[in-house]
Amino acid sequence: MIGRVASEVAAASLAASPILSSARELKTTEGNARIRQSVSRWCYQKIPLGELCEKGAAMGLKAIDLLNEDEWEVPRRYGLVCSMGYGGGGEIGSAMDRIENHAKIEEAFRRSMPRAAKLGVANVITFSGNRGRMSDEEGMKNTIAGLNRVKKIAEDHGVTICMELLNSKVDHKDYLCDHTAWGVRVMEAVNSPRVKLLYDIYHMQIMEGDLIRTITDNIRWLGHFHTGGVPGRHELDDRQEVNWAGVMRAILATEYTGYVAHEFMPTREPLRSLEEAVELCDVS
Repeated sequence: MIGRVASEVAAASLAASPILSSARELKTTEGNARIRQSVSRWCYQKIPLGELCEKGAAMGLKAIDLLNEDEWEVPRRYGLVCSMGYGGGGEIGSAMDRIENHAKIEEAFRRSMPRAAKLGVANVITFSGNRGRMSDEEGMKNTIAGLNRVKKIAEDHGVTICMELLNSKVDHKDYLCDHTAWGVRVMEAVNSPRVKLLYDIYHMQIMEGDLIRTITDNIRWLGHFHTGGVPGRHELDDRQEVNWAGVMRAILATEYTGYVAHEFMPTREPLRSLEEAVELCDVS
């Protein structure tokens, strides 16, 4: 009874807060909270970061994703963390598969990792880069060398470097790390507890499907997840093709304890769309 009263008081307080006023006030609920959910900042650029943090926390988010280094501290003011930060891991089109990038990325990680550890940033992002004219095997060799060069920095600071899987069919033409099997081969060669794949469900549904089997078979090498409706990268609703509750339950069954970050572009009222995604993925 005491807990229920306290929850009702907290909810009333939040509802009265000016920052939470909108066409539809967001409810405060703990839900199941077995999936630690986050949201990618870039999809909500028109909303001030502090407001996104407060409203996200009220709807059950645990973190904010893809923040620049000068933003890493902001979520902590609202009881959240940065679940994925930009820390100098290169660009989508040019990163680990180019030997000439390795020294610059190493230098950036040596600078950013201590602060990431201090502020509780769980992961920092990196990319394979585009193929250009190189073969997948040459790109793999270079990527392994680059990740081997920086893995001890991550291990020493307890922050995970995540290389993102992206589709090369629709959004990122010529991107190298565009299939889970290729990424897993890289992870196996690097073999570090602090170097993982960012498994973007939107991108991998486009490239290969078979999501639940792929996630289950490769969870050892997966350090982070992104969502997004397919096709279009919009809301997680009945106009797209992924069974999100089923995928979330499969992730839970692996005993995964990391974050699932929503990375879709809302077509309706943004915070309502985000709240619906949080509710959908809050499975038991």
